[in-house]
Amino acid sequence: MALIKGSMKKIMKERNTVHNEVDNTYTSFIDKEGNRILQIDTYGSNQREFRGKISQSIQFDKDSAQEFLKVIKKEFNI
Repeated sequence: MALIKGSMKKIMKERNTVHNEVDNTYTSFIDKEGNRILQIDTYGSNQREFRGKISQSIQFDKDSAQEFLKVIKKEFNI
């Protein structure tokens, strides 16, 4: 699990690949300090031994969500 903090830095990679599609869910909750957290969970592929088990969780607080939204708007020209 990872809580994204700070600014997002763009890097250039020589090799990029599209990953396999997986199921995902999100939840939103208030942490101990009263801050809203958005959590995105992804689940393993159908070939995974323990189906339905969370593979990755990424959390955003308000500041990192705003930063991510700026990146999305820029990269997708929204």
